[in-house]
Amino acid sequence: MQSILPYLVSALLYAAMAAYFWRLHWSPAAQDMTPARAVVERSCVLATLTVHGLVLFGVMFADHTLRIGVGDAISAILWLTVLIYWLGSLFYRLEGLQALILPVAAAAAFLPALLPAAKPLPNTDMLAFKLHLVMSMAAYSLFTIASLHVLLMAMLERRLHLGLLPAGLRRLPPLLTMENLLFRIIWAGFIMLTLTLVSGVFFSEEVFGKAARLNHKTVFGFVSWIVFAALLLGRHFRGWRGRVAVRWTLAGFLLLVLAYLGSKFVLEILLGRV
Repeated sequence: MQSILPYLVSALLYAAMAAYFWRLHWSPAAQDMTPARAVVERSCVLATLTVHGLVLFGVMFADHTLRIGVGDAISAILWLTVLIYWLGSLFYRLEGLQALILPVAAAAAFLPALLPAAKPLPNTDMLAFKLHLVMSMAAYSLFTIASLHVLLMAMLERRLHLGLLPAGLRRLPPLLTMENLLFRIIWAGFIMLTLTLVSGVFFSEEVFGKAARLNHKTVFGFVSWIVFAALLLGRHFRGWRGRVAVRWTLAGFLLLVLAYLGSKFVLEILLGRV
């Protein structure tokens, strides 16, 4: 049985950082950011990411194989999500957003300890598989960020109409800046999703000698691609924003969850096929 200690350490580090960000950026007594404090915060988040990354690497690549169960997949996606937020914080004021994603990362970091360990995956030495895996994880992470981002924008817009802004929301970038950032994230995720679907077809042909099968995972993946493509076209030609962007972003993300994590949850947790 795998030890829960490494997962617990990662989760507690994320939880501590979440409490710190929440107290200093969302509480009524929140303080203004200084350059020195920004460096300290980024360093602490980077240290937490390093610990979590080492735990993930040690579990997923044990015995020179690759094991990705549903818990590992969720943990890896949230690790990438926090990493992308950390990189974005070098260019944007995202301290308030960090307070929202870190509690989710804390839960995700501990999740693999609660779920069954996965068996080694076949064909993991192939370059096509490695590229497909990296691009799919990047797509999931970017759309996870987009979904959280659009929910925060909806909350910010609603509070602006009511004239009631908590300390954390007052310290966020202007709504227009957040909207522009949202669609940059969606564009990046859409490109990664496109490459994931294309590489999935080529990977299937390289390994099995035939095109990818038309199963629920493929169908949900392509439908989510269509949803995000429609959102980007609507944004470009019709100026879609606000509630329309919220609905389409969340719909596309839900389809992605059903495409990959949903199937892994059914197979590994409900059916016990690890």
